[in-house]
Amino acid sequence: MRKKLQSITSKLWAATALFAILLIWQIVSMAGLVPNFMLPSPLQVLKAFGSEFPLLMENSGVTLLEAAAGLLCGVAFGFIMAVLMDRFEKLYKAFYPLIVITQTVPTVAIAPLLVLWFGYEMLPKVILIVIVTFFPITIGLLEGFRSADKDMMNLLKSMGAGNFQIFRYIKMPGAMGRFFASLRISASYSVVGAVISEWLGGFSGLGVYMIRVKKAFAFDKMFAVIFLISIISLLLMKLVDILQKKCMPWEKAK
Repeated sequence: MRKKLQSITSKLWAATALFAILLIWQIVSMAGLVPNFMLPSPLQVLKAFGSEFPLLMENSGVTLLEAAAGLLCGVAFGFIMAVLMDRFEKLYKAFYPLIVITQTVPTVAIAPLLVLWFGYEMLPKVILIVIVTFFPITIGLLEGFRSADKDMMNLLKSMGAGNFQIFRYIKMPGAMGRFFASLRISASYSVVGAVISEWLGGFSGLGVYMIRVKKAFAFDKMFAVIFLISIISLLLMKLVDILQKKCMPWEKAK
């Protein structure tokens, strides 16, 4: 009961803060402190969202398809790499520094190269999303595997358990919390990665839509698509939360 009350209170504070920001934004816009074409009011953004809704949904479908494909591949590759690096110490020492180094290269710098190499279709966008989602999944799982309870592992070994049984009953359940925390981050990264790749080359999607409205100086539509991207990212993160509760019922019982 106390946890539920704390959750409701925190949500109320967040809603209040959001309402205050929107109210200040509306007042600033109405007062003309910033030119209206540069900073449209929340009401104008809402109106633009309504008028462009069919087109936004059409482009959202393309972006979500790219994000889902890239995220699934990133999770699969990240899982395989984490398992191999946990199993083989030499592989861990060889590839861990390289994986960390890949994260120092800006995404915006990689995207144009992928477009040049693979064209303007879906493939370069999926590859970019795989690159940005691979790291959190791999590191999250790897840290979860390596923080497994040593006493429990030794107990299973003394009972004749092999590496697979230890992985199944100790390492994987223990790493689930970190996996879902990483998946939550990767889900939002996948949408952002898709939009960035569409900025730099594509025929449809929210990134392409943003470029078009930017060139038309339609900033109300620009803010509308920014809010839509944020909403999509939040919904995906909420979906991960629901999935975590389904896959980790023991956490709910605590």
